[in-house]
Parts: sequence; structure tokens; C-alpha cells
Amino acid sequence: MQINDHAPFDAYVPCAKRYDSMPFRKCGNSGILLPAFSLGLWHNFGDFDNLGQARKVLRTAFDLGITHFDLANNYGPPYGSAEENFGSILDKDFRPYRDELFISSKAGYDMWPGPYGNGGSRKYLMSSLEQSLKRMRLDYVDLFYHHRPDPDTPIEETIGALDSMVKQGKALYVGISNYNAEQTKQALKIFKELGTPCLIHQARYSMLDRWVEDGLLDVVDDKGVGLITFSPLAQGLLTNRYLNGVPKGSRAANENSYLALDSVEAQLPKIQQLAQLATQREQSLAQMALAWLLKDNRVSSVLIGASSPEQLKDSVGAINNLAFSAEEQQAIEKIIG
Repeated sequence: MQINDHAPFDAYVPCAKRYDSMPFRKCGNSGILLPAFSLGLWHNFGDFDNLGQARKVLRTAFDLGITHFDLANNYGPPYGSAEENFGSILDKDFRPYRDELFISSKAGYDMWPGPYGNGGSRKYLMSSLEQSLKRMRLDYVDLFYHHRPDPDTPIEETIGALDSMVKQGKALYVGISNYNAEQTKQALKIFKELGTPCLIHQARYSMLDRWVEDGLLDVVDDKGVGLITFSPLAQGLLTNRYLNGVPKGSRAANENSYLALDSVEAQLPKIQQLAQLATQREQSLAQMALAWLLKDNRVSSVLIGASSPEQLKDSVGAINNLAFSAEEQQAIEKIIG
């Protein structure tokens, strides 16, 4: 990072009341508790972002009771830079509090050139973990995921690699991400045979993207596995930003974005109706969308991103109204169903 890197910072002293407000939830059948909201570093922590702002976001997160920071080997851009920048901030601000943190990373997508820089092979996963530990300046991660199912690698090899990470002491827990219900069942069977439990599944889930309800939620609940959700605001659709169309500079206005313009236009009527309901609940649309995910006890935590401390505080403000009346739930189902 080169932007605003050298702004002076006072020595960090965490808020003494950081655990007073944030709810913590059981992660499956394990002894791990996760904050209702965890911080994802997919965006805003790469070398083209503002390290000073990123540092403020991490400090604010911990002060709010967010103990879980989630990364992946290829977060950036460029690949690896989010982990490197996180490691630098960790050394500056959080090293004395390492045992209060739950740090995760993942591998599964493209990371380096050649046949061993992608997928689910033992070679790729073990190498990825070693690289992630070096970038983050850690001896171990609390959690390491396989980021996606790989049809070109036997699932036994992939799960075997995750098992080895735990037995080598380089990951305290392991999990999977983006596996469908049937793939998850297969993976959990192998985990059980190896004697290493799968702590958690990380899956995309929002009011506008409910695929996990088609079997996956039931599988993780039945097997005692936690679920943490990402993209809870559907890449920004479930915010006030698009209520009046697509503003210049937004993700949907960028042709290289994950969020397509036609997606916004198609969902706009639903978004506007949901925003009206959120106003009645005295919440922003984003806060209601986040609270809606937490109404299901099978959800252990919701991953949120933030480009500023103010945005993070607004999102975490959802904890002030997590309850939904039967009438509200019916109204939401009518809109999004």
C-alpha cells in the first residue's frame, strides 16, 4: 500500500468494554463461540487500498467485540497482499491480544502460476498454508478452509490435507467453503473417519441468495457443523445505495464488477419494498438484512466487510434489533420469496 501509509497512529489500547455488547454464538457442536458479526478482508486490505484506513477498521472491529478476522491466500489485489498487510497491522496493534483473536484463511482458487497453484491437491493446500503463515507472521491459524470443491482432485486427498494441518498444529480447526449439501456430506464422512472434526462451513447467503436453504443448512445442523455466511448484503444490493437506481462509482456501474447492472435493475422493486420495512423497524436496509440472517440459530456468524470505521459501526448496529415479529417475517417472505 502506498496511500496514506505514514499517518501517525497512537499506540493502540483496546476498548475495555469490547465484550459488553457483541453477542457470541455457538459454532456447531464445538466449544468455539463466534461473534455475531465477523470481519472479512476480501476487499479494502490490498496494496491499492489505504492501509491507514484498513488499520482503523481493524481497531474499530476489535473495539466492537469482533474477534474473528477472515482472509484467504489470494485476497488483495495483488494476491497475498491482504494477508501481508494484515500481518503488518497485527504486529503493530494486536500482537498482545493474539489469544483473543480467531484468525482464518483459505485456499482453493487461483494463487500462483503452474499446475500446483490452484484447486484442492495436497501439494497446493499445504504450500498455501505455509505461505499464508509467513505473510501473516503467524505460527498457526485458528481456522483454515478449503475455499471451493475441486472436481479434479479426489475429495479424500483434499480432506486428508486439512486433517494433516490440524495434526501438525498449523491450524487449530479446519472447514470447507462453497460445497453444496451432497459434497458437504461426503466431506464430513471423511473428516469423521480421520478423526478431525470439520468446525464450520462458509457459504454465500443473503435475502436475495438463499441457496443454502436447499439442504445445506439442514446438513450442517444435523452434523453439528457451524455456518458462517459471506456476501450478506448481496454485493451492496441490500443497502440504501441502489434505492434510486445505479449511482456513478458504484460496483454495479463498473463493468468489471461482480455485481451486474441487470441484477440491480431486476431486484430494485424488492429492494425498495425491503427498505420500507426496514424503516418501520428503525433500521437501515443493510442492518435489517444482516439481522435477518441471524434469526436462524444455525448461522454461527455473519461476515461483513467495511471500507471505513463508520460503515462497520453502522453494520454492527444491527445487533440493536435482531428480533422479527411473525408479521415482519411474513412480509419479508412475501417480498423475497
